[in-house]
Amino acid sequence: MSTRRAFLASAGRGFGAAAAAAMVPGAFGAGNPLAPKKPHEHARAKAIIYLHMHGGVSHVDTWDPKPELARLSGRTLPASFVKGLKTSRIDFTKALARGGAWKFQKRGQSGIEVSDLFPRMSEHADEFALVRSCHGDAFDHSPAMYLLATGSQFPGRPSLGAWTVYGLGSENQNLPSFVVMTDGAMKCGPQGYGAGFIPAVYQGTMFRGGKSPVLDLSNPEGVSNQRQRTTLDLIGDLDRRHLANRPFDTDLEARLASYELAYRMQSEAPEAVDISKESEATRKLYGIGDGLSDDFGRKCLLARRLVERGVRFIQLYSGTHLGDDWDGAHNDLTGSHDKMAAKTDKPISGLLRDLRARGLADSTLVVWGSEFGRTPLAEGRNGRDHHPYAFSMWFWGAGVKGGRVLGSTDEFGLRPVEHPMTAHDVNATILRVMGLDHLKLTYFYQGRDMRLTDVHGENEFTKFLLGA
Repeated sequence: MSTRRAFLASAGRGFGAAAAAAMVPGAFGAGNPLAPKKPHEHARAKAIIYLHMHGGVSHVDTWDPKPELARLSGRTLPASFVKGLKTSRIDFTKALARGGAWKFQKRGQSGIEVSDLFPRMSEHADEFALVRSCHGDAFDHSPAMYLLATGSQFPGRPSLGAWTVYGLGSENQNLPSFVVMTDGAMKCGPQGYGAGFIPAVYQGTMFRGGKSPVLDLSNPEGVSNQRQRTTLDLIGDLDRRHLANRPFDTDLEARLASYELAYRMQSEAPEAVDISKESEATRKLYGIGDGLSDDFGRKCLLARRLVERGVRFIQLYSGTHLGDDWDGAHNDLTGSHDKMAAKTDKPISGLLRDLRARGLADSTLVVWGSEFGRTPLAEGRNGRDHHPYAFSMWFWGAGVKGGRVLGSTDEFGLRPVEHPMTAHDVNATILRVMGLDHLKLTYFYQGRDMRLTDVHGENEFTKFLLGA
């Protein structure tokens, strides 16, 4: 992957000029920063759908059964297990153990144990690879979300989606290459899907929830396409003159590109976001019209439609920072998790079934995760606190060998004891599935070649996931 320094040295101009070149309709190729690029190696996937459960899902109640925790429920855990662990709300040496709130059952031919909280997703146990040994060191939501998305607890670095598009470009020049859908405001804010220090053209584009994911796709009454084109050409000419003296202003160049993308989207986006033509059976599959699952079902169905149309990276967030998220587990573990599972379980299961039925499973990687888990110890009467020391994720599609589990935590779900996985391990492998070598995917900034995984490497996770 060429660095920015090398690009500037060879071309004698910044990405501003490249973005300006892309302003001419149909002018794709070397001058377009979103033109398709060859991967470093064989790519197993063309697209990623990343499902982030916003707020922190309790791993010991969902994917990581702990019979010993249930046996000691209501008692303090041995001091040797909780040594060095802490949160802002509970004392690990004094808090009481809390057994799982839902029963676990063996699922599929593989016999992977999944809790009754996810009856629909558990039907796919033989298809996804489950990792029970993820861990981090960020206690609060924003730093934990930044760490998972950007490799750093601090805001300002490029997100996984931005790095992916930077490395591979886009297969559809009439739709955003990186789409983000949320339930509302998030604890991490836009920094969780931003472009950081790489050109802003690679940042995520927000699609709204509900029946109108993109507003203003039609011209105002009385404004023809030709008139709009003339207006955009004038604005583009003025902006390019302004940009000529500011070749490193990536916000301005991204704005230039966004104007042109918005114009092109008017031809393709209305059809792409219109789910009314989907069959009733398909809509039912996603839980659309089923109350709690309706909104997330629409997002999952739209994600499948975008993948079909060449969108590279789709990030879906379930939950908001206003209390309607998985973080309600602080005070009401069972109530919050029952509600959020009802919102997401059927839509996610429907997404997996639909991708497979349409022949998209082999080219699409689906990732399920959360910023951290929840404490195996009780917070109050019916709660669990944040727990970055251990949490679970699963991966599906794109050649992933399903029906397997990597890693394990101790008897109580406090820490990984086998194959611990960091955010860097996970992100390096996700890039590898897309054909990108995380060591080669670099961007020159502040005197060195920066990358998503910073100075970190990867371990056996890649081989496990892909069976390589």
